[in-house]
Amino acid sequence: MYKERTVPVFDHSTVKITKEEALLLYEDMVLGRKFEDKCAEMYYRGRMFGFVHLYNGQEAVSTGVIKSLRLGFDYICSTYRDHVHALSAGIPAREVMAELFGKETGCSKGRGGSMHLFSAKHNFLGGYAFVAEGIPVATGAAYQSLYRRVVLGEKDFDQVTVCFFGDGATNNGQFFECLNMAALWKLPIIYVVENNKWAIGMAHERASSQPEIYKKASVFNMEGYEVDGMDVLAVRDVAQKAIARARAGEGPTLIEALTYRFRGHSLADPDELRSLEEKEFWAKRDPIVRFSQYILENNLATKEELEAVDKKVDEIIQDAVLFAENSPEPSPNDLFRYVFADD
Repeated sequence: MYKERTVPVFDHSTVKITKEEALLLYEDMVLGRKFEDKCAEMYYRGRMFGFVHLYNGQEAVSTGVIKSLRLGFDYICSTYRDHVHALSAGIPAREVMAELFGKETGCSKGRGGSMHLFSAKHNFLGGYAFVAEGIPVATGAAYQSLYRRVVLGEKDFDQVTVCFFGDGATNNGQFFECLNMAALWKLPIIYVVENNKWAIGMAHERASSQPEIYKKASVFNMEGYEVDGMDVLAVRDVAQKAIARARAGEGPTLIEALTYRFRGHSLADPDELRSLEEKEFWAKRDPIVRFSQYILENNLATKEELEAVDKKVDEIIQDAVLFAENSPEPSPNDLFRYVFADD
């Protein structure tokens, strides 16, 4: 019989959320899910190429954390599973889809593709193809925020950086080195481990001598929390507390979000390693289904209003596909453009 690590229980009676906030969170998660489903369709129809890693099932983590930030001010650093992080950060679905199609109108001008989404406008520091590659980048971004406030005297500058990575990254050297520096210097950064149980085909419990990742924070005298990554309100609560600590100059936080990806590692993965029993266990904890039930049970919105959001998202995604299909390819004349910063 499949057994899973006990998930922390969140007290929903303590939640304070308005109808507008609830609908914003719901729309963001639905957008992420439907966008990824459309990506799978486009990939198998030969409209996208290379490796494409989808985020289905993990939407509560992206939405709960990123929608708690000051978008356009705080920094966000992603992984190769970056589409939904980019959407939550406010990058238009048109620009993300166009990038996946390799078009000039994409957020990385068609040069990055699925694993290298980037937007300076949205302070989205990119997706990274290599495991743990974004952790030093995010740590550096947090350092410059501290430098501006402490050394340059910008006393009201309280920028925060959020760094996402998977459970597999927590066994890499960058993870330990950067968490050590962040703790020593009290950097305004939140490290978010999206523990979806599998590092490609390696089960997490077989790869780490300490599978409860949040406990690794204690080595660095850092705050560490585990949270139900399939509950957007639980994620939002712990994220808001960590962000407040960072803004107040109280240092970094490590958050382990216990979540699950509903698809294989990538769209090229036949997903034969995980048992059907395991998949069914996590499917019953679908974050979008759970949150929609919460909304209805607490009279935050009606079924018709949620259906209207679903329809709105369908239209956004259809528009994004049409935009991507009709956008121009990058010009061969610009082959060396964007390699270095323009003068």
